[in-house]
Order: sequence, then structure tokens, then C-alpha cells
Amino acid sequence: MKKTALRSIADVASDLGLAAGDLEPYGAHKAKVPLGAFPNRQTPGRLVVVTAITPTPAGEGKTTVAVGLTQGLARIGKSVALTLRQPSLGPVFGHKGGGTGGGQSTVQPAADINLHFTGDFHAVQSAHNLLAAMTDNAVHRKTVAGLEAPGVTWRRVTDAEDRALRKVVTGVGGSINGPMREGGFDISAASEIMAILALASSYEDLRQRLGDVVVGWTKDGQPVTAREVGGVGALMALLRDAMKPNLAQTLEGQPAIIHMGPFGNIAHGCSSILADRLAVNCADITVTEAGFGAHLGFEKFMDIKVRQGGPAPATAVVVATVRGLRWHGGVAREDLESPNVDAVQVGAQNLANAIRIVKMYGLPVVVAINRFPTDNRAEVEVAAAAAHDAGAAVAEAEGFTEGGAGMTDLAAAVWEAAYSGDPQPNLLYRDEETLEAKVDRLAKVIYQAELVEWGPRTRLTAQRFAALGWSHPVCMAKTHLSVSAKPELLNVPVGHTLPIREIRVQAGARQIVTLAGDINTLPGLPAHPNAWDIDLDESTGEITGILST
Repeated sequence: MKKTALRSIADVASDLGLAAGDLEPYGAHKAKVPLGAFPNRQTPGRLVVVTAITPTPAGEGKTTVAVGLTQGLARIGKSVALTLRQPSLGPVFGHKGGGTGGGQSTVQPAADINLHFTGDFHAVQSAHNLLAAMTDNAVHRKTVAGLEAPGVTWRRVTDAEDRALRKVVTGVGGSINGPMREGGFDISAASEIMAILALASSYEDLRQRLGDVVVGWTKDGQPVTAREVGGVGALMALLRDAMKPNLAQTLEGQPAIIHMGPFGNIAHGCSSILADRLAVNCADITVTEAGFGAHLGFEKFMDIKVRQGGPAPATAVVVATVRGLRWHGGVAREDLESPNVDAVQVGAQNLANAIRIVKMYGLPVVVAINRFPTDNRAEVEVAAAAAHDAGAAVAEAEGFTEGGAGMTDLAAAVWEAAYSGDPQPNLLYRDEETLEAKVDRLAKVIYQAELVEWGPRTRLTAQRFAALGWSHPVCMAKTHLSVSAKPELLNVPVGHTLPIREIRVQAGARQIVTLAGDINTLPGLPAHPNAWDIDLDESTGEITGILST
């Protein structure tokens, strides 16, 4: 990556119509934007959501395309902003690496963003684990009638990929340390508080949502909320600054609003509603990203984020790589660098399926073929033809090597799609439908499963939630590596079974999490973690070795 002098954060803010006095600076190149500084534009700009084919070990470069597209739109003279999730420390030090893009299409300052940034993730962890302590204290002090240790469901969180903490016993050493109970940790990106911050529209909304969080159940089956165990005010204090979106910039100086980071496979996988609202009220076009593929992150973007008040997109970009299509066409990992037109032809079915899913929601689609040096022209043409046949516009993307200059064709196509009409997006199901009906529609229409297999007591749990008035949207937790719940089923599997193993309520985030198949909510470190390669250069003060995507 070429070294480029960054603009001052006040200069970046001026592109959004924000004055330096509207910001809370964190050094020279990042700042928070208080909610009171948000403009209220009479006609908001258009929103573009970037999604992708089903993820593969080859990588699709979705974030790189989102950043490059932002730079490309600026190159063709458009008023543009970018909204992205904050990277989680777990993947940064684990296997995936950072989340700031790659090559000449990155957000900056990348090392800061990938590590502590403005402290938002630490605030989420602190608030989440304080609530865990308050809940255990309520059991110990017997301040909530009927709440005993076995009824506590609120787990703790960590931002480390630490498999040893998935299942733990707390409170050992006698009653003075109690209550003793079986518990565990999730990754902080899966925290309900993370999801709440990504969905809340105001401090008043945040307070209501935090109070609604279910931390356990009484002996007679009644939910116990954070409001009942106390401490919502303390959580509000911890989360005051985390609620404010963060302003940074792309490598070419465009405004990048980076806020919250729920995972796309075990949470809803989108940056915050507040970030999008700020951006569309400041720029003519905003680029955002949904986690993982169209069947997972994009579906949640629409059925959770837009449903709960996020700005609706005017168009969607589906990112595909020739290498990813080779993988879905059956090519082994060690052979992914070798051209294989026949495999791309087969794998292009996955691209067509991603386009099908997006078009179901009433949006025009632009396919971005993210170019790699090993792609050959015949393979690119096969992918482009499949996209055209599925009803999408197509443009090649070379943002990794060329930055905005390699993204102008895609930028022009996206601008035309976003402003060519007035799309009225659809959602997959109605709020009032039962949880079983929502899951069934999701399974059969999006995943193309033949049936849903409900695990022991899951139907009873669904009925219990309905009786308590929780008619929230579904947040499906499942593998991101397949449209199905089995990662080994590549391309476009049909006629499979979707196994629902567990159901959890996130009443504060206003969603029902359904766990399909074997899914871990706390990843473990790989054989060669990125942490081995990350270091500090004492002579320059630069952090080295953070891989980014």
C-alpha cells in the first residue's frame, strides 16, 4: 500500500457539512460525532448496500470493494460517504485478520481501527459483564423473587478467541463466592448489547432496550429483565460515548463512519442505524456493507436493520471473485490459483442465487467482479454472462491494486442504479407471523431447504415467546460457508434440512436468535494465529503484521 498523507479529521468532516466544533476528536485522524450534531436533510441521499456470494476460503474482498467503490464515486464527482462495522479483536488476532479493506482501498488509520479505535468494544464488554455481575448479585442477595442460579441465562463476553471459556463454572469456593453455576462466554461481537447499540435510534431508545434485556427466568417460567436486577443507569453511563458514531476516512480521504460490529453469522452483521442515518443526511450517496453473503448478512440487513428503522437501500452490489466461483464449482483449495473456466461456469450458479435473493427484496443489483491477477478473461466473461442472465448490471472492480481509479466503472453503474428510480424494498415476512412461519419462509425461500427440523423443546420455546408478546424478526445463527447449515454443501444446495437446535430471545435487540446446526458463539484460535505476526516497531511506533480484508 502506498503511503498517503491523511487529511485532518476536521477537513474530512467538512465534506459532510459538519464543523470542527461538531466533533469530539480522538487525535488528528478520528473523532466521534455526537447525536446532537446530526443534520436533518430534507431529502436524504441514496443508500447502497454491498453484499456478496456465499463466502469461501478464497475470500471475496467485500470490504475492499465497499471502500474502493466509495473512492470511485468520489472520482466521478459524487458526494459520498461510507459506513462500515468496527473490526473485532478476536478475528484480528485469530484467523480472519482485520476489517479495514485491502491494498489501495482501505479505511484509515487502519491499525487504530483494527485495535482499540475509540474504545467502543471495551465499553460493550464492560457493560455486558457488569450486567452479568449484577445478575449474579441479584441471585446471591435474593433481590428478585424466584430467580435462582439455574435460571440465569446471561453469559459473559470476551473479545479473545478463547475456546477454554466456552463453558465454565463460576462461583466455586463456597457460598461467599456464589452463586455457583454453569455458564460460559461468547465473543463480544455476539453480545446483545452490541446488537442493541447497532439498532438503537436515540439514548431514550437505548435505555428502553437495555431495560428489556432478558437475563434469566424465574422458577415459574417468567422472564427476568435487566430493569429488574438494576443497573440500567450504570450501563447507560458506560455506553454514553459508544453510542456516538466514529468518523475516519478512506485512503483517498472520503468520510468513513465506522460504528459497531455484530458478526454476520451469529448476530445481524451490520454497522449501526445511527451511522447510516448520519451518512444519508450528509451525502448524496452512501455505501454500506452487510456481513457475509446475500443469504445471511443481506437478509438480516433487510429483515432486521431496515425493519427496525434503518434507511432502506436503493440498490445492492453483489461482490464475486473468479476464485470464489472456482471454489463453488468444486475446485480444491490448493488449486484455486489455476484458471478453470468449467468450474467458474458451475460456481456461477451461486452468483445467480445471490442476485435472486437480492431481487426478491425489490432492489436493482449491480455485480462487482473483484479482479485478481490470476483471473483470465474467459473466466471473467463467464461470470459476467451469468450475472447478466440473472438480471444484474456488471462492472469489474480493481480497487485493491488501483484504488478509486480502478472503481469508476462500478461507481457509474451503482450511481445509475441508485438514482434510476424510486425502489420500494420488500421484506420477507410480516411482523405478526409466528416464529415458526418466519423460520419456515426463511428456510424454504432463501435457503431453498426442503424442511425445517425443530430440535427438542424448540417449538415449545417458540410458543412460550409468542405468549410473552415477542414477535420479533429472526436472527439466524448458522455457518456462513454454505447457504445450508452444513459448511460442506457448496454452491446452491437445494432440498436439504435446516436443523433448529436452540432458540434465544434478545428482547432488547428485538430479535429471536435461532441456532441452526453446530454453531460456536466463541471462536477458538487457529493453529497459526495472526497474533504471532503482529508486532510493534519500536523505532517508528508503527504496528505491523495486521492482515486486512
